[in-house]
Amino acid sequence: MAEFDLDLQSIQEARTLAAAAREAQQSFLHASQAEVDRICAAMAEAAYAAAERLGRMAVEETTYGVPEHKTLKNFLCSRILWEAIKDIPTVGVIRHHEQKRMYDIAWPVGVVAALIPSTNPTSTVMFKTLIAVKARDAIVVAPHPAAVQCCVETARVMAEAGERAGMPKGLVSCMSKVTLAGTQELMKHNDTALILATGGSDMVKAAHSVGKPAYGVGP
Repeated sequence: MAEFDLDLQSIQEARTLAAAAREAQQSFLHASQAEVDRICAAMAEAAYAAAERLGRMAVEETTYGVPEHKTLKNFLCSRILWEAIKDIPTVGVIRHHEQKRMYDIAWPVGVVAALIPSTNPTSTVMFKTLIAVKARDAIVVAPHPAAVQCCVETARVMAEAGERAGMPKGLVSCMSKVTLAGTQELMKHNDTALILATGGSDMVKAAHSVGKPAYGVGP
């Protein structure tokens, strides 16, 4: 009965976070490039500042890896990643093909469901959060059951920094009650537009079987 109740709680949390993310993303839809970049920069710096602590949390919770290595990956997926992508335009007209008389206009997809592995949980949350918000998308993180607390804390650190910089509340969130049923509900939810799945082959296959656009990465 307890396991069944946890499934129900996880499903409800997925629905609640997806709906809140959609609402936040709608208010973020017309953010300027300057606003987007200010928010992302704040989140990247907050994640970088917490990199060592979050790296230790990941190792303690999952028992995978070495804290110093996790810290380096957190550095890579926070400030170093942001330095690499900060000048990429993601708002309005981003390219003009003069000979073809065509314009490329950036437009967000909506709510991103981000499946996170137990092997590199905190750095993956950082990476996916930055690329989602840079594109004016919302993101709901679905951690591996063995890495819930470190993922929740990473998302909290970044969300609070982003909100202080002007990001709508709910644009970045993380499931804390994680079951397979809840993760499936998040992927299938009407408000979810895109799935970013990082993990084992079964997870990636599940993401690609939902019937929505999905990027799958793993062994």
